[in-house]
Amino acid sequence: MAKLSVNINKIATLRNSRGGDVPNLLKVATDVQRFGAEGVTIHPRPDERHIRYQDAYDLVPVVYTEYNIEGNPIRKFIDLVLATKPTQVTLVPDADDAITSNAGWDTIKHKSFLQEVTQEFKRNGIRTSIFVDPDLKMVEGALETGAERIELYTESFAHEYGLGNHDGIKPYVAAAELAQQLGLGLNAGHDLSLDNIKFFKENIPGLLEVSIGHALIAESLYLGLENVVNMYLQKLK
Repeated sequence: MAKLSVNINKIATLRNSRGGDVPNLLKVATDVQRFGAEGVTIHPRPDERHIRYQDAYDLVPVVYTEYNIEGNPIRKFIDLVLATKPTQVTLVPDADDAITSNAGWDTIKHKSFLQEVTQEFKRNGIRTSIFVDPDLKMVEGALETGAERIELYTESFAHEYGLGNHDGIKPYVAAAELAQQLGLGLNAGHDLSLDNIKFFKENIPGLLEVSIGHALIAESLYLGLENVVNMYLQKLK
């Protein structure tokens, strides 16, 4: 069974829109774990437009499952991760003005930089995952960085699946098979939803974890947070 890590960025977006503490981020993190989620994900950005850096510290005593912090490894982000020591850090090549993640790393071009960052996290006992497109060369390059896992960027799959093209899964299957051969752990995330998660999970070998935020929170507006978390858990079995 692949683990479900709930990305709570959208809860922070809603909270920040009114300047107060409603909804309370720590309560939501507690609740999704109580409902069965095996992890909590946050993705702080330099402008703190949703998750604030202080949130990362505040969540440390609250997250008793897997704590995953995603982000572009600028120095401020690296220092935050080293201070909070999450279970996992996922390195994402976000531009400062990106609305959301829109590409994986070029693990060949940025090999030396990723090696340096990965080694710093590994020395501190933090599992490192590299966000990549389903490109075999990028998967091979991720191994060279020293990372323990990759996270497949699944936007393309989700788009094709929504159009009825199930062949959109093929590059992901190939990338997953290569990751297994190389001994890389496999995560996935971006635009996964209740509509496509079962098909994705059933076709991807060795899937360890999915990180889902936007769709899960949107679905919860209609179906309820506890219900939606459990619907994902059933589809991930």
